[in-house]
Amino acid sequence: MAGSIMPAVAAASVPVVRALPRAAAGVSGTTGGAPLDDAQTAKIWKAAQDFEASAIGQFLAPMFDTVDTANGAFGGGSAEEAWKPMLVDAIGKQIAAQGGFGLAAPIYAALLRVQEGKRT
Repeated sequence: MAGSIMPAVAAASVPVVRALPRAAAGVSGTTGGAPLDDAQTAKIWKAAQDFEASAIGQFLAPMFDTVDTANGAFGGGSAEEAWKPMLVDAIGKQIAAQGGFGLAAPIYAALLRVQEGKRT
């Protein structure tokens, strides 16, 4: 069942690229640089989402560092310490995929302006 969630998240993120057109990002397409095609725009949106997921993971890391698992059912240990950063990253990615903190849209707009040659 968990495997069926990821394709749905990936499919849900595709329309978001179209929901953030160049005009909404403050880029008219006539900025002096070459306009980007849909594949390039999608890559920029993915980079913005990945950055937001990473930032959310960094915000969550201190919270997970304070959890004492030594007396838990599984006893903590070095294996748990090795997997904890991966868990935090996965949680950050899921939060970002569901809308996150709203960081991806302004980052996308800034990246799009830079890529098309308009610097404000």
